[in-house]
Amino acid sequence: MTASSAHHVVIVGAGFGGLEAARDLAGAPVRMTVIDRRNHHLFQPLLYQVAVASLATSEIAWPIRSLLHRYKNVTTLLGSVVGVKVQEKEVLLDGEPPIAFDTLILATGARHAYFGHDEWEPYAPGLKTLEDATKIRRRILSAFEQAEWETDEARRATFLTFVIIGAGPTGVELAGTIAELARDTLHGDFRNFDTHSARVVLIEAGPRILAGFSEDLSAYAHQALMRLGVEIKLGHAVSKCGEDGVELGEEFLPAKTILWAAGVAASPAADWLNAPADRAGRVLVEGDLALPGHPDIFVIGDTAHVAAVDGKLVPGVAPAAKQGGRYVAAVIKARLSNGSVPPPFHYKNAGNLATIGKRAAIVDFGWIKLKGRLAWWMWGIAHIFFLIGLRNRLTVALSWLWIYISGQRSARLITQGQAKKGEAPN
Repeated sequence: MTASSAHHVVIVGAGFGGLEAARDLAGAPVRMTVIDRRNHHLFQPLLYQVAVASLATSEIAWPIRSLLHRYKNVTTLLGSVVGVKVQEKEVLLDGEPPIAFDTLILATGARHAYFGHDEWEPYAPGLKTLEDATKIRRRILSAFEQAEWETDEARRATFLTFVIIGAGPTGVELAGTIAELARDTLHGDFRNFDTHSARVVLIEAGPRILAGFSEDLSAYAHQALMRLGVEIKLGHAVSKCGEDGVELGEEFLPAKTILWAAGVAASPAADWLNAPADRAGRVLVEGDLALPGHPDIFVIGDTAHVAAVDGKLVPGVAPAAKQGGRYVAAVIKARLSNGSVPPPFHYKNAGNLATIGKRAAIVDFGWIKLKGRLAWWMWGIAHIFFLIGLRNRLTVALSWLWIYISGQRSARLITQGQAKKGEAPN
């Protein structure tokens, strides 16, 4: 079989699911085209650590080409997909000719969801990309720089108030690390104010933080955040975000730095396919993760609506995406070899982990629950294990060890726009 006549698999998205599918199909009699709008694969679970100056961007991202170059049946393309012609079996790209496929795998991830208030995004950025992380890092560090200039105490307080909306793992991790940044890392660096006066406020519309964890672990995380000085407002839905702060019903909370961690929506894949989707935009797929009526189109990861055995949705986490990628690769290989097709996709829960600052975490593997320092070490080991390459594992481990011992963070750089006297962080 020549390369040009081989079964053509197009994979859109080089996240956890897309990469896993490509690797598992590397030895199959197919040719693959992997398309992504960015040239790097991102380890999203540690993205918040770039935002709070704990890690550098190069420590959690890798060029897609370097990850796939050893697989001779893979072509990597940098491009933005804008649609899919389902009947013609073509992927449409912005400014480039369409690409024909025999099998299509959509692993396009998720984006921020502002619950119908997209106008809030300029004031409350979310955290999904490296660009988001460096923007947030700039806002946080610039806020302290602006506070050094301020002579009006009330205005200085707005620069030193950091509001995080949404108390899932990302919100909790951001809140805890910003509090430590103010308490430990920056303490003593400024002359006109005490960084201990910084106020970190975590807002959650629900009755408790980390709703995906058991109540006892959620309660422990709540207390751990409070010990770090984080204010937690439960049962408060944000009604407005603006340049000067947020509204919580009748209450106005002045703040110059607002971060969004309240919700996500799937990529526009459902619109591309003209397919049924849930309220978050996830495509409703069959048990084999294929689009209903189109067995040659698969949707995996955050883009797919998949029910687990217990009836709950498969979570939008890295292990679920990787399992989906491996499963779809197995289905494709079975079809090409006329072998036995795997049974419907079954998600094996790898557990939930969340960290609260540099010395506490919670871990729920179902059969065992941990909290405190032991859980923090387990959280760290698990994340280091999933990083790509020995160099990155070593540098991240050393960075964390240094932060753990000294409290200092080496990535405190204001980039892509400098702080200006008298202006709010942008």
